[in-house]
Amino acid sequence: MKVTFCTYDGYNCINGINAWLRRLLPSLRDRGIESEVLFITWAKDENCTTLPALQQMGFQCHVAPLPYYTEHHIRWILQTIAQHSPDVFVPNYMIPALYAARWIRAAGIPTIGVLHNDDTEYRGIQAEFVFGRPEYQLSAIVPVSQTLEQQILDRSPQTIQVDRIPCGVPFPVQTVQPFSDQFKLVYVGRLSEEQKRISEVTQALCRAVREVSGTEATIYGSGSAQTSVEQILHTQGAGLPIRYAGRVDSEQMQSRLLENHAIVLLSDYEGLPVALMEAMACGVVPICSQIESGIPELVTDRVNGLLVNDRGDSFVAAVRQLRNNPQLWQTLSQAARVKIAADYAHDRCVDAWENRLRHLRSTNHSRQPIQIPQRLCLPPRQPDLISLDPREPGLHTKVIKRIRRAFPA
Repeated sequence: MKVTFCTYDGYNCINGINAWLRRLLPSLRDRGIESEVLFITWAKDENCTTLPALQQMGFQCHVAPLPYYTEHHIRWILQTIAQHSPDVFVPNYMIPALYAARWIRAAGIPTIGVLHNDDTEYRGIQAEFVFGRPEYQLSAIVPVSQTLEQQILDRSPQTIQVDRIPCGVPFPVQTVQPFSDQFKLVYVGRLSEEQKRISEVTQALCRAVREVSGTEATIYGSGSAQTSVEQILHTQGAGLPIRYAGRVDSEQMQSRLLENHAIVLLSDYEGLPVALMEAMACGVVPICSQIESGIPELVTDRVNGLLVNDRGDSFVAAVRQLRNNPQLWQTLSQAARVKIAADYAHDRCVDAWENRLRHLRSTNHSRQPIQIPQRLCLPPRQPDLISLDPREPGLHTKVIKRIRRAFPA
């Protein structure tokens, strides 16, 4: 059996989605399911993060050529799929691939989209490819969390299969050792303001290590707000036991997490955060925002972690509570591991994906050549997807641009 997955990649592109792929694909291969991956990248191949890692594992990878217009990528995807003919196509969350799925599904190849997060872009994916025009609807959609699954089920989809599959994580034999001297906090994730609120999180960590004796903090990650993080550490964090330690590759994540006692995730929203699950599997106690999506599925307050109401007093109080109560920390640590082992271990995720892929293949018997249209007439851009859907300029726009270049003001 052969499956084609799609994803984005770039320089320092560390995220839960690609970490999930780097674990899932080798495990599927062990079960007789071969995979190849189509990439849209914004860096040279050798400077990407996931692309070379998968190539080193022996997976065939294809990189979309320039220019970066949706229409060009759709044609390239259709040509590549027509040449390699997989049994199932997983456009994942890649917008050109989700549009291309229309013609791939029409050729008898089942298509699967994946909802990884609870933000406007994923609401746009639901609107366009789950509940939108019938010809653009996918064969199946995989939400990673209960919240995302319920969003879809509440609208009673009629023609698309819905199958919640969490991004499972490895379950280590080792566990975090109880603290004696320093209580160590860690943040792992994208350094972004939108969703992650990383500047506010950095400020909160500075305050915590300043006000709670015997506490230190480390920030791992990369992203657009790295300069802001470094500036806050240079000013508010000067002389405090807090540091920015750069990005960490997914293969090294577990060993880094095992050095810490609590993981901090104070986002505005989440899907099902992979770094949080990895930490909980190690026995690292979560301190998280009390939000509606993602977190409540994983963390129950004072059972396997602590939920806080803000990035100020409530957060600092939670850090102080764990630092001053080793027995509470030990109880929550053990319960965090139990939660992941029971519901989110990697093998469970692989089982579910194998079952979904094999089921879709078994229910589709009519295969036809992929019809690549001479002219793509796509729907108008979905408002929530505009940033991920750069359309080719029309002839009128191209002519105006050429005239302006030829006769600058």
